[in-house]
Amino acid sequence: MAAPTSQAAPTGPHGNTRARSARRFIVSIAAIAALGGALFGYDTGVISGALPFMEGHFGLTSLGEGVITSALLIGAAFGSLAGGRMSDALGRRNSLLWAGAVFIGGALAVALAPSVPFMIVARFVLGLAVGSASVITPLYLSEIAPPHIRGRLVSFNSLMIVSGQLLAYLINAVLAHWEAWRWMLGLAALPAVALFIGLFFLPDTPRWYISKGRPDDAARVLRRTLPAEDVAGELARIDHARGLEADARRGAWDELRTPWVRRLLLVGIGLAIVQQITGVNAVIYFAPKILAATGLGTNTAITATIAVGAVSVIATAIGMSLIDRVGRRPMLISGLAGMTVALALLGASFHLPRSTAVSYLVLGLMVLYMAFMQATLNTGVWLLLAEMFPLKVRGLAMGTAVFVMWLVNFSVALAFPLLLDAVGASVTFWFFGVMCVLSLLFCKRYAPETKGLALEDLEHELRKAATPH
Repeated sequence: MAAPTSQAAPTGPHGNTRARSARRFIVSIAAIAALGGALFGYDTGVISGALPFMEGHFGLTSLGEGVITSALLIGAAFGSLAGGRMSDALGRRNSLLWAGAVFIGGALAVALAPSVPFMIVARFVLGLAVGSASVITPLYLSEIAPPHIRGRLVSFNSLMIVSGQLLAYLINAVLAHWEAWRWMLGLAALPAVALFIGLFFLPDTPRWYISKGRPDDAARVLRRTLPAEDVAGELARIDHARGLEADARRGAWDELRTPWVRRLLLVGIGLAIVQQITGVNAVIYFAPKILAATGLGTNTAITATIAVGAVSVIATAIGMSLIDRVGRRPMLISGLAGMTVALALLGASFHLPRSTAVSYLVLGLMVLYMAFMQATLNTGVWLLLAEMFPLKVRGLAMGTAVFVMWLVNFSVALAFPLLLDAVGASVTFWFFGVMCVLSLLFCKRYAPETKGLALEDLEHELRKAATPH
């Protein structure tokens, strides 16, 4: 296995100044780019508090709740597919700019929606931005980060997603007293404006510049993230990898026909399905509805959901601190085991008599499930999808995997309220527990380990592992 690129900081006053400058540059990039993750989190989490009041305002049935919730998700599916292609053609930064503009318009449209059909269309449009950002943001961060902090930097996007969800839960709890669901939805426009403006001050990634024949621009960015002595080597490494791919295949679709790349894509699609079929977004979108089913009032249930968001943020921060030390595979496997236990207990808790104590037991078990999920599976899957594909197809392949992720997310969001009505909460959560067991077996067999390697070295290792001898 090839060794990762050296990232030792140069010694001496000049070296210390350069290292501090690199850190500031990387932090500023992470802070601005990851606003896309925060918007992703806010726009998916805010519906949990708005939906109970929209139900009364529009007279929604369980099917109507599922359609309004999942309209954003089907838009996100197509947005993720377009985002991958757009990021390859226009660049990671310019694609995020387009997503930011759609975030602004979509947030205002859903807040002002006069009818259910308008709301569905507006949420679909907003979903296009959510899906595009879900692909482009981790892709951007993975390609601009030095190898020794790539895991933490890309995982920072996951932290911003759950932070956005927590912010949505907090705002929901405050505005629930006035049933101000339109304000809940419309406030997403504020961070969208910050994202749009901030992106004008960021460069694109060295790997995208190299892929477009712009080595001087690539070197300019690398000089701001790496020690000076590593820049030439990293440029050569990226260019060599690109040259090998160009000689082997012409066009990203042709590259996907290569057996080892196709195998990686199927594994990536499998990981995307695993992240969604295990039930996380049923909790994120419908936590107040689940708690209300145990006897809590609407406002109390919305406020209690803050605990889910707070623990998600803490767990994601823990996952970020561990993933570059523990590795991706062990995190996935241990997390799925914990999620299975939590879901088994959660399903059993609905057989207990209704009481306030049972309501808070259900909340505690949802929090336990989310802690395992956010610390391991959510962090690990997004990171692997940003790392595991070769440069030439990275945007297309990741976009395809995330497209499938959003389709499964859409299916879960549409089906969950109907499942609750048809078979009850207990059977529904046990079903998700079974999916966790199957997912654990899949990850144990197929999930790659990408810890500690530069993306180009990683590509070489994955090619060897995926090619039959």
